[in-house]
Amino acid sequence: MKRITVPPRPDWVNKARAVGFGFHEMYGEPYWLDDAAYTFTLEEIETQVEEPSQELHDMCIDLVDDIVRSEETLNRLVIPEDLRDAVQRSWQRGDRHLYGRFDLAYDGKGPAKLLEYNADTPTGVFQAAFFQFNWLTDQMALGVLPVDADQFNSLQESLVEALGQFPKGPIFHFAAITDNEEDRGTTVYLMDCAVQAGHLVELLEVREIGIDAQGRYTDLQDRVIHRCFKLYPWEFMLREPFGRELLRSGDVFIEPAWKAVLSNKGLLPLLWQRYPNHPNLLPSFFADDPAASTLSDYVRKPLLSREGENVTIFRAGQELISAPGDYGGEGFVVQAYSPLFESEGGFAVLGSWVVGDRACGLGIREDRSGITANLSRFVPHVIIG
Repeated sequence: MKRITVPPRPDWVNKARAVGFGFHEMYGEPYWLDDAAYTFTLEEIETQVEEPSQELHDMCIDLVDDIVRSEETLNRLVIPEDLRDAVQRSWQRGDRHLYGRFDLAYDGKGPAKLLEYNADTPTGVFQAAFFQFNWLTDQMALGVLPVDADQFNSLQESLVEALGQFPKGPIFHFAAITDNEEDRGTTVYLMDCAVQAGHLVELLEVREIGIDAQGRYTDLQDRVIHRCFKLYPWEFMLREPFGRELLRSGDVFIEPAWKAVLSNKGLLPLLWQRYPNHPNLLPSFFADDPAASTLSDYVRKPLLSREGENVTIFRAGQELISAPGDYGGEGFVVQAYSPLFESEGGFAVLGSWVVGDRACGLGIREDRSGITANLSRFVPHVIIG
């Protein structure tokens, strides 16, 4: 694993705008870097990223049944008591899921370590699946990269295939907070994949979802929503008034309700308990577990945090860096600290994508801070050798 600099494509900004990637820059700071890349060998990708990601996903799926059957564990994960039936029924029905992203620490020297599993509303899929592949093909055509360069990236075809396995219905709705440019861009990209899979689609603002007299979710034209991808976290849905209808909604939403137990940071100590000393796991504990005090270099994370909010890094028991945010009231986990790949670009986190039940792609984010946040830069990758 190395970080290299390359000449940016002369017209990359226009190309970004042409495909709706307006958030290539956010708040005056670059979000996409066209003049840098991370390089890997094929053997490194296969043994240090793809195979561990597949195994981690299989381990997570294997754990779900135990979680949803245990009131004690659901309580640990702060799943609202009156909506646990919705989570349990979703798993028992076998509600189909779509995708997720493992965030991995890998420095090129040892096994990749799981930092967290973004199993519910991961973003960055458009950048990873589409725009970085275009970067690769352009840079090969320009002679910047060798003609036999490659990428760990079968994301788009995997998404089309997975979306094609959902039953065709009258309309496949896609819901997001549409005034968030990245959320909208992510959702529109997934809609395009669904169209390629043969679905009729419609974009819906999350706040516009209604409920009819029979307790069914509806859109602005009062049409019943039969199937809806939602880029909106389950922890929000389970705590809002309209979430009370989830018990009657069946398998409407994607990701399904059972994904709420995998997108929770409480998954980390549960995995460590089930698979102690696994090479791709870090020692992790609920904050009130006495074993947590055995860690001197660790990261404290809220159970429901997103984009690095309220995450704190401790070294030798002393606070090193923390990120602000609105999470933490639900409780914390602590996870042993693992060094990230560090270069002149900052600290890099590998985002390893799983679509359906198959590891199939990689995207990399880097930040000057050791905590990856919503404005951390996206850097493409390439396989050489």
